[in-house]
Amino acid sequence: MANIKSQIKRIGIAERQRIRNKSTRSALKTYITKFNNAVVAGDRDTAKAALDTAVKALDKAAEKGIIHKNNAANKKSNLMRKLNKLAG
Repeated sequence: MANIKSQIKRIGIAERQRIRNKSTRSALKTYITKFNNAVVAGDRDTAKAALDTAVKALDKAAEKGIIHKNNAANKKSNLMRKLNKLAG
């Protein structure tokens, strides 16, 4: 355990950030799962709505530094590819 006051503060800040990041990452997984379930069911309208939600959440997470911007771009690309396969 840290003895320095500023380090004790930093430990608390890091813990709060970890919890925030964890909940956001979990929400991202949920949005992507909902999209994948809609694609498997073949429901294009539901998949499109789920895609919009997932893309917005991915962009927001990348902007806040919760995930890397390239990670967000790769995930969005994969989701778009799945939606386009469903159309074709």
